[in-house]
Amino acid sequence: MDDAHLEEDLEDKDTEFTWEVKANDRAYHKQFRKKGFLCWRQKKYKSNAIHTAKYNVFSFLPLNLYEQFRRVSNLYFLFIIILQSIPEISTLPWFTLFAPLVCLLMIRAARDLVDDIGRHRSDRIINNRPCQILKGKSFLWKKWKNLCVGDVVCLSKDNIVPADLLLLASTEPSSLCYLETADIDGETNLKFRQALMVTHHELTSPKKMASFQGIVTCEEPNSRMHHFVGSLEWNSRKYPLDIGNLLLRGCKIRNTDTCYGLVIYAGLDTKIMKNCGKIHLKRTKLDLMMNKLVILIFMSLVIASMFLTLGFAFMVKEFKAKHHYMSSMQGRTDAMDSFFIFWGFLILLSVMVPMAMFIIAEFIYLGNSIFINWDLSMYYEPLDIPAKARSTSLNDHLGQVQYIFSDKTGTLTQNIMTFKKCCINGCTYDSDDEHGTLRKRNPYSWNPFADGKLQFYNKELESLVRGKQDRAVQEFWRLLAICHTVMVQEKDNQLLYQAASPDEEALVAAARNFGYVFLSRTQDTITLVELGEERVYQVLAMMDFNSVRKRMSVLVRNPEGSICLYTKGADTVILERLHHKGVMEATTEEVLAAFAEQTLRTLCLAYKDVAEDAYKEWEPEHQEAALLLQNRAQALHQVYNKLEQNLQLLGVTAIEDKLQDGVPETIRCLKKGNIKMWVLTGDKPETAVNIGFACQLLSENMSILEDKDIKGLLENYWDENEHQRAFQTMTHHNMALVINGEFLDQLLLSLRKEPRALVQNAVVDEATQEPGVSALDFLQARRISQMWRNFGTTMATSQSDASKTRESPEERRERAFVDLASKCQAVICCRVTPKQKALVVALVKKYQQVVTLAIGDGANDVNMIKTADIGVGLAGQEGMQAVQNSDYVLAQFCYLQRLLLVHGRWSYMRICKFLRYFFYKTVASMMAQIWFSLFNGFSAQPLYEGWFLALFNLLYSTLPVLYIGLFEQDVTAEKSLKMPELYTAGQKDELFNYSIFVQAIAHGTITSLINFFVTILVSYDMTKTGSSPDYQSFGVLVAISSLLSITLEVILVVKYWTLLFVGTVVVSLSSYVIFTSLTESLLLFRISPKTFPFLFADYNVIREPSSLLVIVLNVTLNTLPMLAVRIIRRTVLKRHPKKEEEVPSEELTVEPAMRLRRGMPARRSSYAFSHHEGYANLITQGTILRRHTHVDEFYGDTACNSPNPSEEDVPWQHKESIFNPRKISILAKKRRQHYGKGSQGEVHPNASSQTTEKQTAINIDNHETKKLPTTTSAMSGQLQVSSSEDQAFYSALSQYSLASRPERMDVRSSSWKGPLLRDSASSRSSHLEVTTQLHSHTSS
Repeated sequence: MDDAHLEEDLEDKDTEFTWEVKANDRAYHKQFRKKGFLCWRQKKYKSNAIHTAKYNVFSFLPLNLYEQFRRVSNLYFLFIIILQSIPEISTLPWFTLFAPLVCLLMIRAARDLVDDIGRHRSDRIINNRPCQILKGKSFLWKKWKNLCVGDVVCLSKDNIVPADLLLLASTEPSSLCYLETADIDGETNLKFRQALMVTHHELTSPKKMASFQGIVTCEEPNSRMHHFVGSLEWNSRKYPLDIGNLLLRGCKIRNTDTCYGLVIYAGLDTKIMKNCGKIHLKRTKLDLMMNKLVILIFMSLVIASMFLTLGFAFMVKEFKAKHHYMSSMQGRTDAMDSFFIFWGFLILLSVMVPMAMFIIAEFIYLGNSIFINWDLSMYYEPLDIPAKARSTSLNDHLGQVQYIFSDKTGTLTQNIMTFKKCCINGCTYDSDDEHGTLRKRNPYSWNPFADGKLQFYNKELESLVRGKQDRAVQEFWRLLAICHTVMVQEKDNQLLYQAASPDEEALVAAARNFGYVFLSRTQDTITLVELGEERVYQVLAMMDFNSVRKRMSVLVRNPEGSICLYTKGADTVILERLHHKGVMEATTEEVLAAFAEQTLRTLCLAYKDVAEDAYKEWEPEHQEAALLLQNRAQALHQVYNKLEQNLQLLGVTAIEDKLQDGVPETIRCLKKGNIKMWVLTGDKPETAVNIGFACQLLSENMSILEDKDIKGLLENYWDENEHQRAFQTMTHHNMALVINGEFLDQLLLSLRKEPRALVQNAVVDEATQEPGVSALDFLQARRISQMWRNFGTTMATSQSDASKTRESPEERRERAFVDLASKCQAVICCRVTPKQKALVVALVKKYQQVVTLAIGDGANDVNMIKTADIGVGLAGQEGMQAVQNSDYVLAQFCYLQRLLLVHGRWSYMRICKFLRYFFYKTVASMMAQIWFSLFNGFSAQPLYEGWFLALFNLLYSTLPVLYIGLFEQDVTAEKSLKMPELYTAGQKDELFNYSIFVQAIAHGTITSLINFFVTILVSYDMTKTGSSPDYQSFGVLVAISSLLSITLEVILVVKYWTLLFVGTVVVSLSSYVIFTSLTESLLLFRISPKTFPFLFADYNVIREPSSLLVIVLNVTLNTLPMLAVRIIRRTVLKRHPKKEEEVPSEELTVEPAMRLRRGMPARRSSYAFSHHEGYANLITQGTILRRHTHVDEFYGDTACNSPNPSEEDVPWQHKESIFNPRKISILAKKRRQHYGKGSQGEVHPNASSQTTEKQTAINIDNHETKKLPTTTSAMSGQLQVSSSEDQAFYSALSQYSLASRPERMDVRSSSWKGPLLRDSASSRSSHLEVTTQLHSHTSS
């Protein structure tokens, strides 16, 4: 980036950090205003009330009418009504068109109103949620909408965070606060945030919080969910803030009794609301096409009226020349007469755009929506959730979808990890209980600690475990019970595990059910119950997961005094560290490959015995590396790696991330229907890729391009020297993209609304972390070069050079990316924010012009659902936000297959047939008015009886058309699912397009020509025989011929014949007979001759045999030729079928060196690759242990003086910690009697003398606090050192006492690193003392 850009970034950055928040001072924030609409100035700091509805009481009528009249058809009808209200040119009363238009507007307005009332109801529920706000010197219960920026809020366990808060303090040690962010990023594993040490130590009472006058300066409200920069100024000191100090709105407080926060952003300024987007009016492709067709028809009518007016002008001159005496009776000039005739013709021909078509279409949309609601095949009985069409105007769009954008967690997966299989010492153990019959009898009843939830059971393995003869089996389960960072607590006499990821919990739970029960841990011990025997292991070192290590190790001293290292991790890092590779190791590798084929998430387990001398030699190196102020992470990595060598392989675990039922089959079927699937998730890349393989979105022979590969391709996209080598031939290659949110930040610059500095600074920060070009980068570049050689062809682009030059560099880059992605079979976007999801959808819509569908189940999917052409919400476990903002509601992802391939295709086919036939029948009957003008002196006299015109679209031809729109089927639902290829007709607009429209107009014109001119010729011959047909009889002949011709056409068009269809035809023709008899009766003629002038006209025509022959002749000439054309066309198409588009070959052979695909080991060990760092540092440093200090005393009697409105609403009272490891040990001793054994694992009293005591402290100013270090994600295959790790660990350890207060062992994943601190501990002592010493550390 050049200097100019850097200066611009710095200026933007300086001007961006202008958001000031002063604690406990509402008056300070109310004085600020910002520019609004025109001269209106609005409050800068918004209240916490949210308004997601589209309308309010005052805006509904004008805004809804504005949206209604954006439809060209409504403007057209309004224009015709205005013309009809002018008496001089009116041919029909103005109210005849006004009443139907009002009816149409009211139907659509009522539909919009019902949808918006639901949004208002949802907003009201959210805004009225209770929370505790600091008022004076106590916390009072108020509603969310009463919150303001600068307020101090008290939250309790299981509360939802009401606004974006700066964490001030909590009841947890070191003011940690644990969160569940499922509604933000879809992840159910818990995360933690931490308050500044200064607020943690100082704000220890309500009085101190009330007097807190700190000022927070930070960035303006924006949508970057994982980014926050600011500072706290308090007592003339400044303290840095980052995202690790912020609680975001929508998160749920977990495992934290009480926490306190300062409101930074409220209401619509919060990050989650900035990501929600606005509600847009969604229009279908057919709806937009109808707008263009209405304009086209209107222009055609204007031209036809002009020609007819010219004819009138010539005729009137000739008429006046012959009949000069008539001129005196006319008070108008010829020009004025022509002017009025022009408008008269325009009104007369206005029926060519029939109002009835739009009204009937609304009923068709409503009917098809009801069919979706009634479909029992999409009813999910376990949760009693049927499918629901919340929008009734998008049904035909369901039949034209080309791109599906899906969330992962909760949409494709159930986010339930199950222990599926394992391999121990080369032997594979599968479950003997696939159908769950044994689980009903509880096969683990011998184990009092078994939770009964494990779905895995193998009788042979159980006998080996209980026999205690196979050491490999014992060490396998012991490793799973020891090597983890899971925390445990007791509730209702049951052990509850809290893990950094669901995988960890599944592994520890499996060991628990097999008798190796993790009971408790302290700062340097871990307690197990092994088959009824309680054993305490001393933890000497804990080496946690990270993205570079891809493994975790725990070094422990067992009760017998020997030292053992337990390691688990990815097979790529474990297998290369083995002592030797024999038959068992080779067998295990084959098992790993087999597990990967089954898309299971695998981990390799290994261990080794460590000699005492080796440990004493290694331990000082470890301590020295832990105390480094610079490059600490690198040093620790080297020390860990030195110990983790010469391992002995134990086996492999296989975890299944359970998909929703039918997901692979649904995706496979949708892909056959030419629907591309993109997965947009906030989860980690490896996890998403593994799910991609599990649901068969990705396949083994796919080439997977990642961020660096894509950057290389995009750089060459517009390179003229490379002859614009591009992606046209990529359609012949099976490829997929896997990208992350950081890449999208650089890509989506033209679509983002945030200041450019935020995005570009993020790019600069990332660039500074990357080292120089490594050998891996060189090989990657070489592979890309080779790939260009394979794929290189001259790009056939649709844009001209002129259009390319008009595009900005950002737009050209975006277009290149979309072109590349459109050639791939699948795209997976990982680590994306809710707004990035919406921007990806908008990007595809912008450059591809395709119909998009977004499906999700959480609040993080709302923006994506709103942005897509069709939004589908799953009624899942992440709340109802997605459902409330969706167009369609489903209970399971698999129902999407039926929604699109059956209901969507039927709706599209029905509405297309309906439109084609309606245009045909309108032209066939009404075009005769133009032909009649050639014979009536261009006088704009109507051909038909007025009542025929009024009732034609209402009764005489409506029911068959309505049947087409509601019940027509070309194939059954079962065949639609078996032949998804039929769905491509909607994607290609084959059933209704401009060509089909022209064909319908031409067909209708031919029909009208036959009906009119054949009748004219026959009538001319009939005059020679003596009979003289009058004007009324002629009009009736043409009307009957037209009605029978279009009725016979609908009989031929409909493919799904039922008794209902026969009934519609009979009722339509019968209604013509009945109402014509009434309107032409003598009684009504006597009452109003002008209104009912056609006296006995139909009767006079029908009684003449010659007239009947004319009708038969007209119908025959209209039907037989068209029938012959269709038969011939179908025969020709069968003999010469269309050439199908070439499908990407899955068997394509590419040189292995050139394949850009993720290796099998990475996939099968995706858990180890994607695992967050656990709680190792928090555990070993003692940060997680509760302290009995004045802070706890304050939290114990927090001044929440107002009564709790509801025990079920927001729990607020401080509760005693329910976890106590000593209590659990007592519980274990009681339960061991079940085995009939006493404890065999007593630790010798002298064991403590063998324990290494490490006490580390760093001298700091008592009044100075430093910002907590934060980690930076490391790229796979590279070792990156966080700058924060180069800082000294700043906080002195406090006195911990487990004797005076039960421990709260409840921790979430660590986001900072520090030196490993441990105290000597006796496994038999009832309490643990950690003594703080400054400037020294002692080893014993």
